[in-house]
Amino acid sequence: MRVYVPLTLSGLAAVHGAGEVGPGPLTAYAVTPGLREWYVSDDIEELEYAALNRAAAASLRLIAGRPDEARRRVVVALDVPDGAAVADPDHALEASSLGEVRIADAVALSKAAAVHVDGEDAEKDVTAAAAVLGAADLGDDDAQFTVDGAEDHELLWFGVQEIPGLIA
Repeated sequence: MRVYVPLTLSGLAAVHGAGEVGPGPLTAYAVTPGLREWYVSDDIEELEYAALNRAAAASLRLIAGRPDEARRRVVVALDVPDGAAVADPDHALEASSLGEVRIADAVALSKAAAVHVDGEDAEKDVTAAAAVLGAADLGDDDAQFTVDGAEDHELLWFGVQEIPGLIA
């Protein structure tokens, strides 16, 4: 099963140094029954893209909580055994937890399929979005527009072997 783990650039550096994504339990995003129902699609590529975007939104939340963090969203795509990622059925249809899964244990970085990171051109919009995320959560339409502006940036794809260049 492919899961998407939200990180920050400093988190990616820590993962690279440790050789694993962890420690567990990890919060990740995947194609869950709730995500399928919400997205109303049977196309697995579209559903995985939706899960990736959910992880990118979670990465933005991590960034917003850390003023000294680089303003680039980071998501690591990992392949884990099917039973390793568990969705919480009590929260399956809550908008804030769509696609969210828990992984009990750390996952070796060798299980990573790719790393997705914002390009430098997204930093200004991610910075602005991180600053107003709380207001957007409270229903401020202008703040939500700013958050949406960051989400309009596509994360770039990198091979795992490119992590040293990303964290340099």
